[in-house]
Amino acid sequence: MDAKTEELRAAHDVLAELYAERLADALDRMPAERAVLDLFCALALAAGLGTNIGDIGCGTGRLEPYLAAKGLAPWGVDLSPEMIRVARRDYAAYRFDVADLRELPFADVSLAGVVCWYSLIFLAPADRQAAFRELYRIVKPGGYLVTAFKAGSSQVRRAGRSSNLGIEFDLYWQTPQEMEQSVSEAGFTTVFWGGVPADGPGSPAQGYLLAQKPVAQAPH
Repeated sequence: MDAKTEELRAAHDVLAELYAERLADALDRMPAERAVLDLFCALALAAGLGTNIGDIGCGTGRLEPYLAAKGLAPWGVDLSPEMIRVARRDYAAYRFDVADLRELPFADVSLAGVVCWYSLIFLAPADRQAAFRELYRIVKPGGYLVTAFKAGSSQVRRAGRSSNLGIEFDLYWQTPQEMEQSVSEAGFTTVFWGGVPADGPGSPAQGYLLAQKPVAQAPH
């Protein structure tokens, strides 16, 4: 594991309990995020590809009950062992495993969709192509990808200092155009995109993108 990935994992190990405390009810306060997830869930179920989905970069597992209540069967993975420990403790009914976004434990074309909720913001430019190819690999034709991200100028930012926990790590506030390009280059087709404006100076806008893996066309 490279040094930046080690740094990111170690930082999120430290943040796990803080995330569990502060983000457990975040969806209750964010109707736009619920709406985007609802659209993803409805489309994934309507595709008739089963109910198995991946929550990629699941953190403390806070999305699992919401996704399950919509009729899906989420399997969460995260780089941080401590995040996974907390997820298994707080949401014991669901499956969670430690995994790297660039090398996921799912079989080829095995999932009706993937949720990447603020997890792609940690990808350095050099890692994005491999990561999006992994996401494409595991989704069934006709299945969906949905992502939430911080929208910005795509420059690297050092995060973690404000936590006063002695940690730092890199993240990227990508432009919506860059996110859509990464999804498109991997082979997905955009279905929906949108955003919520920044709520103050120094805060990023929130971006949302929903895309579909095309169904293979039979040769004529």
